[in-house]
Amino acid sequence: MTEVVAAARPPRQRIQRRPLHGVLLLDKPLGLSSNDALQKAKWLLRAEKAGHTGTLDPLATGLLPLCFGAATKFSQLSLDADKRYLATLALGIRTTTGDAEGQVLERRDPDGITAEQIAAACGAFTGEIDQMPPMYSALKHEGKALYEYAREGIEIERKSRRVTIHAIDIVAMHAGTVTLDVRCTKGTYIRTLAEDIGAALGCGASLAALRRTGSGALTLEGSVTLAQIEALPDEQRAGLLTSPDRLLLDTPELRLNMADAVRFLSGLRRRVEAPDAERVRVYGPEPRAFLGSAHITAGELIPDRLLTPPEVQAILAA
Repeated sequence: MTEVVAAARPPRQRIQRRPLHGVLLLDKPLGLSSNDALQKAKWLLRAEKAGHTGTLDPLATGLLPLCFGAATKFSQLSLDADKRYLATLALGIRTTTGDAEGQVLERRDPDGITAEQIAAACGAFTGEIDQMPPMYSALKHEGKALYEYAREGIEIERKSRRVTIHAIDIVAMHAGTVTLDVRCTKGTYIRTLAEDIGAALGCGASLAALRRTGSGALTLEGSVTLAQIEALPDEQRAGLLTSPDRLLLDTPELRLNMADAVRFLSGLRRRVEAPDAERVRVYGPEPRAFLGSAHITAGELIPDRLLTPPEVQAILAA
């Protein structure tokens, strides 16, 4: 009898991770969760440490800032920042989830709805408003996401949240849809906003598409897709990262001489001739020597988030 010997599998190659420090402006594709997009980008860049700055639904596309290495120390700034979206509403269609993924609950004819009526409805939701988090959301209840309860047919009591809608502008209207440019605070549920606007119009509405175009001072300008990263040679991919201070470009800048920079990196406070500020980005004497963030109170510079000297040198060398 002939003995059958299984072919030995080649050893699985281990990815050589590398320390990277910076921010990647990713244009997230449709269908991927924020974490899936992060893990894909991390794998493509062979990065040791990475994190995203707030979730973007799988059905949403657009700006997802990713932080690598030392930049993760400042990721909360982007998480807390105001957001900007292009939201396309399907007028006359209500669904179980408030978006295109759900089952249709009701259809109404939106013909006759004018731009003036839409603008008036949007105006009613501009400013500070209270929103009820939708059941189809990642908000947790007893350690379990609300959407998991919703899929089981369970309704959980929720508390409304106060958010601010800075502005809503009509971008386009076409064949029963309207696209809105929405500027809002973090934590705003655009699906809920779409449903509320539809209710105010009397025809109902759901979210047909969503694209994030801004997060604080960051925009889609200079962003890249996963496909674009993958198309680059491995040695060029790290060049897509920008310095961690990209997350603080909307804050005042303060430069220190070498002696004061060393003290600052040691966590020591010092007197400065500068106005009080809730947050400043601090640099050493070299133009690109970003050291961290701080705040100024009564003329005293107080460190908040600091880079280590090796991180500063790695960013300068990049």
